[in-house]
Amino acid sequence: MTAPENAEGLDARLVVRRAAFDLDLALRAAPGEVVALLGPNGAGKTTALRALAGLVATAGGHLRVDGADLAALPAERRGIGMVFQDYLLFPHLSALDNVAFGLRCRGGRRGAARREAARWLERVGLADHAGSRPRALSGGQAQRVALARALAVRPRLLLLDEPLSALDAHTRLEIRAALRRHLAGFDGAAVLVTHDPLDAMVLADRLVVLEGGRVVQEGPPAEVARRPRTGYVARLVGLNLYRGTAAGSVVTFPDGPPMGIAGSLEGEVFLAFSPASVALYRTRPDGSPRNLWRAAVGGVERQGDRVRVLLEAPGRTVAADVTAAAVADLGLVEGSEVWAAVKATEVQVYPA
Repeated sequence: MTAPENAEGLDARLVVRRAAFDLDLALRAAPGEVVALLGPNGAGKTTALRALAGLVATAGGHLRVDGADLAALPAERRGIGMVFQDYLLFPHLSALDNVAFGLRCRGGRRGAARREAARWLERVGLADHAGSRPRALSGGQAQRVALARALAVRPRLLLLDEPLSALDAHTRLEIRAALRRHLAGFDGAAVLVTHDPLDAMVLADRLVVLEGGRVVQEGPPAEVARRPRTGYVARLVGLNLYRGTAAGSVVTFPDGPPMGIAGSLEGEVFLAFSPASVALYRTRPDGSPRNLWRAAVGGVERQGDRVRVLLEAPGRTVAADVTAAAVADLGLVEGSEVWAAVKATEVQVYPA
């Protein structure tokens, strides 16, 4: 697809007021860019998506797509494509007629709409299922029909609300790869809401993290993953994160012992390290590593081929990843005590 010469993408500020919650989000997405909204439950992700679609009333702000002001238009006149979490296919229509529905709503003749819908079903690999009704489709097939329906009307803004959450693990892998290909060929702006960090990292060009209705961090996926700025983001990307004050090669904290770092910084900083970089010992190790604490095991949980151990150390909770053999060797059960060490060279530090 080729973007119109005047394509400007999405430029929005969404203000939504509710009794127990306020959303105030400035959001931009360039033509061809996929922006993922991430955040804990109740952060405002779905509210933002529904406000863009015209399904939730806003109390202020603006909404422009390619320079056109859409804020005052009802949902059906915004020309926005949307893929819902549960797909919302019409059960009485075939896959072909589901895809043709939006084209018909825009005034297309039945024959022309069905021919265009057939071309889209072929693009998403479902030409052989054109006559199938939704109940005869698998979850992955239904998701592709919903995507084809959204793209067939050639929207300048595409909204995706947890598009992979209803799929099993195997189908999710396949459909994620297919969705990435289709998004790469979409020349409009796209906004994706997801709880899954892998979906966001694979599908999005930029992440916008919401907490409490406000943006707390945004940037390219690799940058957000490398330098989290809140506990939620740190958990999302699997890092231990603490905020402290750096003075040279030492970072101090309001609670807990200081930590040594490999470089030198001054002022307020974030300090992060991977759970895999935490070494555990049954007794105090020789050589007294620079960052060493006595800790109590707060929990043990299997995660794939590794085991996540939550440690309660002085002034901080630390996540450590070890092997199943280490769990047995160290006798890691809730309440047991160990020594935990992290090398200064394994610690990332960056300005707060």
